[in-house]
Amino acid sequence: MKFTRTARCLITAAVAAAVGTTAPAAIAQADPSSGESHVVSSVPVAYHNGDLDKPSRLLVTVYSASMQKDIPLDVLVPANSTPAPVFYLLNGAGGGEDSASWANRTDYTGFFANKHVNVVTPLKGAFSYYTDWQKADPKLGIQKWETFLTKELPPVLNDELKTTGKNAIAGISMAGTSVLNLAIAAPGLYTTAASYSGCARTSDPAGQQYIRTVVESRGGADTTNMWGPYKGAGWKANDPYINAAKLRGTRVYLSSNSGLPGQDESVEAGSTATDSVNLADRVILGGGIEAVTNVCTQQMAQRLAQLKIPATIKLRPTGTHSWGYWERELHYSWPQISSSLY
Repeated sequence: MKFTRTARCLITAAVAAAVGTTAPAAIAQADPSSGESHVVSSVPVAYHNGDLDKPSRLLVTVYSASMQKDIPLDVLVPANSTPAPVFYLLNGAGGGEDSASWANRTDYTGFFANKHVNVVTPLKGAFSYYTDWQKADPKLGIQKWETFLTKELPPVLNDELKTTGKNAIAGISMAGTSVLNLAIAAPGLYTTAASYSGCARTSDPAGQQYIRTVVESRGGADTTNMWGPYKGAGWKANDPYINAAKLRGTRVYLSSNSGLPGQDESVEAGSTATDSVNLADRVILGGGIEAVTNVCTQQMAQRLAQLKIPATIKLRPTGTHSWGYWERELHYSWPQISSSLY
């Protein structure tokens, strides 16, 4: 599959529309000399039914030794204090540093309110692909997300939250690629990896172009600092399609929409001109991006079938690259995810 100039412009514009430009709030830095990763602070944000003794949501800040900085985490805590598993739920290209996040765009707090699980969402990682970068980038700095998410963070949270030690992971868009690579890098760490509207092809020209629209066009970073030269081994080592065999033993859930307008693409009575413009962006730009991820998802599904690796594949006949569909996909996939955690 090749991208024409028009398609490249469409994808670049769509990524711009999806991630926004709001600057993240400053986070106090821990002293790098403190050594190992550790919890810096844990602050209650909300409570179960107004009970001040039982926080329902925490802002947990963890110092990452590999990245030498503090990472804020949005954590939903179950009402029952007995040990619970951890569900890592990753944001898209903006990394939760902008308004495009699970907390701001979905009902996920209400959805998980009665579920016995800790839901952990990093509020950093914009344009990083949640991977270990080969070099520090002048724009993004040191990026060692694979190390943080698979080695540093789990034992810290297991101790802080008193978990069962079981984990699952899911992500949208950019992170829909990341969750597959993280599961490949750490076999047995996650019982399920769920990718919503992700692209599992990273080392072919089409996949590389898609990634460059995120990392370079939106993030202003140098993609070769991430995985090295475009035809080099780093890209192949981080290609879930090529390394799909390493997903054996992990439950896989892949979903994508077709890109065609669906149930969220309609103008309601009383809508403003701005609403109409936003809808047009979602139909044209979000539809273009989702059409690309749909092809990637089909290719990954075929690869898993060739390897005889069981996977749940959901290719929706309509829908764009937008939050309403991801919220519903989270609901649809939760029974499979939860059944692997308990």
